[in-house]
Amino acid sequence: MSSVSPDNGLQLVVTNRQILKIALPISFAILIPQLNFITNNIFLGHFPDNGKSLAIAGITGVYYLIFAAIGFGLNNGLQALIARRAGENRPEEIGKLFNQGIFIALSIAAIGILLTYLFVPMVFRYFIQDEERLKQAISFLKIRIWGLPFLYIYQMRNALLVGTNQSRYLIAGTLAETLANVFLDYVLIFGKLGFPALGFNGAAYASITAEFIGMLVVYLVIHFKGIGNRFQLFKHFKWDRYNLSLILNMSSPLIFQHAISIMSWEYFFLLIDKHGATALAVSNTMRNVFGLFGAVTWAFAATSSTMVSNIIGQNKQNEVWKLIGKLVKINLSFAICVAILLNLFPGAFLAMYGQPADFTEAALPVVRVVSVAMILMSVSVIFLNAVTGTGNSRVTLMIEAATIIFYCIYVTLVLDKYFLSITIGWMSEWLYWTCILIPSFLYMRSGRWEGKVI
Repeated sequence: MSSVSPDNGLQLVVTNRQILKIALPISFAILIPQLNFITNNIFLGHFPDNGKSLAIAGITGVYYLIFAAIGFGLNNGLQALIARRAGENRPEEIGKLFNQGIFIALSIAAIGILLTYLFVPMVFRYFIQDEERLKQAISFLKIRIWGLPFLYIYQMRNALLVGTNQSRYLIAGTLAETLANVFLDYVLIFGKLGFPALGFNGAAYASITAEFIGMLVVYLVIHFKGIGNRFQLFKHFKWDRYNLSLILNMSSPLIFQHAISIMSWEYFFLLIDKHGATALAVSNTMRNVFGLFGAVTWAFAATSSTMVSNIIGQNKQNEVWKLIGKLVKINLSFAICVAILLNLFPGAFLAMYGQPADFTEAALPVVRVVSVAMILMSVSVIFLNAVTGTGNSRVTLMIEAATIIFYCIYVTLVLDKYFLSITIGWMSEWLYWTCILIPSFLYMRSGRWEGKVI
């Protein structure tokens, strides 16, 4: 396989130019949904309800991210498989994998909707003491969860376009989604252009509609660019037990990995709720910091998984460490620059939310903690996703599971048992990313991945 020229467009080479060619469109594609979250929160921060909507948006936003992360895990597994087939120069297999991914995604979406209606009221009632916040959260999620089918099908385009070295086409769908979301947030939250003022629930309707528009646009791009014909998408749109099993074997550990990761974050936010509305609002904005400035970091993480899998598919295992080194240097440099800017101008970012002085005072020390966490994250995600690219997704699950145990023990002691400040609570991110980095690095250095076949 390694004798095939990379000029076929499917096989990749280890250069900074190739890395940036893949990573930059992905960063834009990740950034736009995060901008949607931030746009929702900025509008909600200015909605006249004394910051209640901004506070509860943290809990509901992270809950929805649990299911988004499940789709992300499925997407990552599928992406690694597609990248491997691309590296092997087997385009006819890519469409078969993609179609089975759609089947799995829609099944998971149906389960997510069902679980939200059956169990969210019971679980949230246990943690959220304020009755008004509880009702607001449940009402929002029973609307928002219907966006899952659109989100999951939309996510599948990541696996296809990134795995086949066509990440530049991600931009159209994400741009359409964010423009729709900003417009709909404005008219539905505040009741403009003849629409009723729906407040917090308006953000839910806006996000669902924006996800549908983004999904529609990206699939129109795939169709008109001939990508569907090239990879025979939907030609084999039927139950395929072999490829279905292959995707599940690869993706299941990643689905559980990402799910438990965000579930632990939801647990964190539920503990923060006990510290009051200001603490919850501050933590929600810190989630936005991770989303906004972490978009580039996660883009290079996705690039790590794709390029490692593609390079191994070409039987060039000796170039994997060279690739990892380049990715770490670029990602770490970006994270350091962002951390410096955040610490120099934190007020400029926090001012967007239109909150009172006590909010800014509580948020400033947390910004310092989060900026350090982002530097740790920039290195950790490269190594963790490199493990995914080798095809050893069960190893990433074990790393994540062990890390979550330490993380949950820490936040329970700090935020619940000893009721310490949320600044110390957010230091859990330092623990989390350190625990991710060390075993991922050691596994890659061990070389036990070199003979893995997927």
